[in-house]
Amino acid sequence: MALPNSYLQKYTAIPAYFDAMLDAQPPERFSQKFLENLGFTSSNDRLFISVVKELGFINQDGKPQQRYFEFLDRSQSRKVIAEAIKEMFEDLYAVNKSAHTLSVEDVTNKLRTLYAGQKSDTIIDRVAKTFKFLCDYADFSGPQKAKTQEANSQPSRPAPPDPSHNERPIPSVTSAVALDSLQYHINIVLPESRDQAVYDAIFKSLRDHLGTRHG
Repeated sequence: MALPNSYLQKYTAIPAYFDAMLDAQPPERFSQKFLENLGFTSSNDRLFISVVKELGFINQDGKPQQRYFEFLDRSQSRKVIAEAIKEMFEDLYAVNKSAHTLSVEDVTNKLRTLYAGQKSDTIIDRVAKTFKFLCDYADFSGPQKAKTQEANSQPSRPAPPDPSHNERPIPSVTSAVALDSLQYHINIVLPESRDQAVYDAIFKSLRDHLGTRHG
């Protein structure tokens, strides 16, 4: 199921978390110690580590991944987060492609259905609010950065060859054979060959077998 298990209790701190990440060098490991160095020392701040992990910024060991480094481009940061949100809440977006425009109440109701009893109402409410505050920080306008790069990086496919060009015509000969009142037209496709003797032999055989009338 493409729905998160993580959530925050300090929803309003989301902009501060991301802005602090932009101002800092990416760590070797995104840990509680790193958060404390950024100035977030509350026990509630630790929940942000799990959120960053489910956003695809870090792996299970806390090591920054490619998305983290793409996020550090300030011109694309919020678009990168928007893309990450869509992956983190993939099942929600499968229900509504514009889920980020829904109210907290609507998101809560849809998540209650999607979690199908696996989460308590309290947890679902926190997940819904985490989603909405993440969306408030993200930029969903226009194409996402990673997808645009992927499309631009694909080499254009060459056009299929035109069979009307660069192909030698296959020689052919048509012979008419008259049998009494009937006339038959025989079309013979000759093989490609640079040896004139091949064609001479074929035409000689045609003359021998088809060149006379039978009566």
